[in-house]
Amino acid sequence: MTAPEKPDLEKKSAAERAAPASSRAADFGIDTTARTTGQAVAGYLRGLRTGELGALPALLGLLVLLVLFSALDSTGTFPSLLNLANLLQQGAGRTIIAMGLVFVLLTGEIDLAAGTASGLAAAVMALHLVSGGNLLGGMGTTVFVLFLLVVVLAIVLALLLRIWAGAALSAVALLLLVIGFPPNPWLQMLLAVCVGVVIGCITGFLVARIGMPSFVVTLALFIAWQGIILALIGDGGTLGLRDPVINAVANGNLSTLGSWVLFVVAAGGYAAVLLNRQVSRRKLGLVAQPTGLVLIKVGAVVVLGAIATFLLTQNRSPGDTLIEGVPYVVPIVLALLVIGTYVLDRTRFGRHVYAVGGNREAARRAGIDVVRIRASVFVIASVFAAIGAIVYSSKVGSVSPGAGGGNTLLFAVGAAVIGGTSLFGGRGRISNAVIGGAVLATVENGLGLLRQPAAVVFVVTGLVLLLAASVDVLSRRRSAVAGR
Repeated sequence: MTAPEKPDLEKKSAAERAAPASSRAADFGIDTTARTTGQAVAGYLRGLRTGELGALPALLGLLVLLVLFSALDSTGTFPSLLNLANLLQQGAGRTIIAMGLVFVLLTGEIDLAAGTASGLAAAVMALHLVSGGNLLGGMGTTVFVLFLLVVVLAIVLALLLRIWAGAALSAVALLLLVIGFPPNPWLQMLLAVCVGVVIGCITGFLVARIGMPSFVVTLALFIAWQGIILALIGDGGTLGLRDPVINAVANGNLSTLGSWVLFVVAAGGYAAVLLNRQVSRRKLGLVAQPTGLVLIKVGAVVVLGAIATFLLTQNRSPGDTLIEGVPYVVPIVLALLVIGTYVLDRTRFGRHVYAVGGNREAARRAGIDVVRIRASVFVIASVFAAIGAIVYSSKVGSVSPGAGGGNTLLFAVGAAVIGGTSLFGGRGRISNAVIGGAVLATVENGLGLLRQPAAVVFVVTGLVLLLAASVDVLSRRRSAVAGR
């Protein structure tokens, strides 16, 4: 009886394989039920009640701060176009560092050295500019040779960790240092980024492969990098960045035409991604957001983007000098946001980052290279730190021995946490750092315009961070109770 039934079974299997995607999805227990707009909104509200708050508290807090400071500032300076544009430029450096720290925080680790790592990258870039391209003369033979050895070490460690991009960029740093090049702002900024990669490879190896606690390692490196910065610049010294290209990074603006082109590309890209995802999920028979809700999201982004672009393309100078256009830092932050979001949401590496942060042992048993993932996030964080260093050094126009120290790291970590990234790992998005960075920049800028002393600024910032951490803990507790 078994032999005659075999062809039927094979025929049935072939039929199952030829079934529509929606049918196969249903066989494997995938929810393919379409939802209305009302059901989608109800599901979102249900998620809020069970602790899935995301960036909502930060967004509401940012809105309250904008309204509050606009009302309290009797001079009308805070809501002016000039101040809002300055707000974007002032907070961009720390925000970019915070975006890199999100990768580290997602794995449940911490990088206390990100601040001074950014300062070291900025110091090398500025020293090359000031010394006329002669880093050997600027550093001195002993320091220069030791620096080369550290770069070689980073290449070896990256190869051991199988982080090929880290090894390649560290090799680029070695090549730039050994061969040398005349002052060139683009190569100097590339060198700064490569120095960030070198730092990340060393940090990642110590944490992931050696197994040292990230708090201890990064605290030690925080102090070490600060000492190297001091050795490169000198106690009380300052390295000026008198290059029009580097200065324009944080102080320049797009033309009016360029600003509108940026709007079309950004808004059009956002609309294309959301609508393509909507069509793809519907074709596969998977749950998709109601089309009306997707169109509302796209419309809101287009309208808000158009208003912001229109306002920023107006002359915002109080004097005779013409100042108009979207600041250069906006497309820089947007590009990093898009790349980081794509990596975390649409790649296997990103899924592995969340898996390691959610349950490291379960991720290891699932075949994920936990060591490589944990090391890679430190490399990414250091790259973002170096880019952030270029931006904030461009804003102030110089690099001092305290670059990246003090409150730079604390504000960067605070931005990530305030925006909704969890300190416990496994929960967060790159956009959280952008929102949190906007909150901190608004607090600092608004209190400064109200002529509040530094003590008040620090106290208020600390309370905001404490509130964000409390919200994170409470939301996780509610999620655990709800079984999420």
